[in-house]
Amino acid sequence: MDKQRRKELQEEFMQIKTMMGVVQIKNNVNGKLFVAGFPNLKNKWLTISSQLDMGRHPNSGLQKDWKEFSRDAFEFSVLEEKPTDDILDVRFEAGQMEKAWILELGSFGEKGYNKPPAE
Repeated sequence: MDKQRRKELQEEFMQIKTMMGVVQIKNNVNGKLFVAGFPNLKNKWLTISSQLDMGRHPNSGLQKDWKEFSRDAFEFSVLEEKPTDDILDVRFEAGQMEKAWILELGSFGEKGYNKPPAE
């Protein structure tokens, strides 16, 4: 690859916006939801599904059902995303977004895998 093309590709890469946001994993068998916020959504489904496939996801309820019902019983979706350009504390903001979605969807108790958010 010549230097000019390499420079063009580097510039293109620098223009890609990092998106933060909230994802949902829905168990289509029992309707339970798992909601999580992340400072960077890139490849998030691959990361989460790999953890679940290996039996290493930190949420024990979700992990148990993944093992019982299999990958095919679950649906992944992005609930909200936004660019991180002007956000000073991306982790905090992602946590706030997650909390709002957990409350809105009620993804705790009988309806989900999350813990109720602290007040």
